[in-house]
Amino acid sequence: MIDAVKWGPTRYARNGEVEIAWDQLVGSQGDPLLLIMGLGTSRFWWPAALCRSFADEGFQVVRYDQRDAGQSTRMPDVSDANPFSALFRKRAGAYTSEDMTDDAVAVIDDLGWSGAHLFGHSLGGVVAQRLALRHPDRVLSVVSSAALPSDTSGVKVARYLRFGLLARLARTKFPEGREGDIAASLAVARGVASPAYPFDEDVAREWIERGVDSGPRDKKAQSRQIGAQWHGRRLLELDKPTLVMHGDADPILRLSAGRTTAARIAGARMITWPGVGHDLPEPLSRDVARVVRDLADSA
Repeated sequence: MIDAVKWGPTRYARNGEVEIAWDQLVGSQGDPLLLIMGLGTSRFWWPAALCRSFADEGFQVVRYDQRDAGQSTRMPDVSDANPFSALFRKRAGAYTSEDMTDDAVAVIDDLGWSGAHLFGHSLGGVVAQRLALRHPDRVLSVVSSAALPSDTSGVKVARYLRFGLLARLARTKFPEGREGDIAASLAVARGVASPAYPFDEDVAREWIERGVDSGPRDKKAQSRQIGAQWHGRRLLELDKPTLVMHGDADPILRLSAGRTTAARIAGARMITWPGVGHDLPEPLSRDVARVVRDLADSA
């Protein structure tokens, strides 16, 4: 059993000119598990207790920063600095969603893995779905947590969104520099927190200050990520063992997003977490790790 959470040195995989930062949980070994975090947030947002629980369940745990987040390459600016507008547009952006899936494959290649189990949260769940569609030979199983169905785009996305928190965060201004980055990250962490579980601001501040990132207030980077167009296969064609998880108190995505995702994937199982928001609360870490273990065993 891993008692402490310590990450190895940051390494970089390459997808063309893009460098993708990743690291591995020290002491973790077993089945390959790749963690994919959501919009505008770095790999440091993964809860330590959950990562430790994954390792205890026999996974080699690796997390990475998507392009335009964390320590990975920040892409050139595009004119659209509003994530809402970028979400609903149809024109080409700075890169495609296919590019984002290929970033994950670059990490898998850098590790020397033939394939991996995927756990994607929020936008990371969308990337995990698309990765299984674009590179099925590199994917063993898929966990899609608090995510949209990956073949829904444009105005159709609106049916799944809860706009209150998103609009409030979009209107909030934060100062430039480190303190502004910390304040923005705290606002996001507090906003997405699960109402059934107490939000510990001291704990949140500790890990946020340790991995300070401008992503939560970088609307241009968020616009590039969320505006990346998908031209690949439909979700109905995903044929990997899949688990869909969603909190019934998610303040960003309606529960119907998870239900639709599960309904479109043959054989997918769905778990609804009572009182859970758009986060992964620490008290659920063991339960989440166990169901991910069960899914991996079925694969």
